[in-house]
Amino acid sequence: MPASSDLLIDGFGRIREVVHEAVDGLGPEELATRLDDDANSITWLVWHLTRVQDDHVADAAGSEQVWTADGWSDRFELPFEPAATGYGHSSRDVGAVSGVSADLLTGYHEAVHDRTVAYLRTLGDDDFERVVDDAWTPAVTLRVRLVSVLSDDLQHAGQAAFIRGALERR
Repeated sequence: MPASSDLLIDGFGRIREVVHEAVDGLGPEELATRLDDDANSITWLVWHLTRVQDDHVADAAGSEQVWTADGWSDRFELPFEPAATGYGHSSRDVGAVSGVSADLLTGYHEAVHDRTVAYLRTLGDDDFERVVDDAWTPAVTLRVRLVSVLSDDLQHAGQAAFIRGALERR
């Protein structure tokens, strides 16, 4: 397996660790807490970062998203179309992502993490230069897309961890 795949697997594993640290042991009400009226909640952040990872990795792999393929969309019972990832969500939309258990959040994240790692293990060095989105200039390669997802997910996981810390200090 190329070093690039190893590095990405390590990075996505770190996201997984932070997600668990932010979520485990909290109830649905705590997970849905917003530090102010327009802030994101832990629930929304973890759902969103997982949805983005699922969406982008499935697209790159040419497979159906875990969200729909494995019935997670039905289990979450959110008031959005199944294709929603949280991108462009309003404050009202963020508030609609509530009533979700820690087990449901981490279960979905685990399923997406497992699919991501399995996909990364199939890649060779040449695969990372494949164009996956030519709507941008320059065109987006698989390497750029995966690093973008990793970066975005780490930021959102850190935000969720921050919120948990704030809740614990209350």
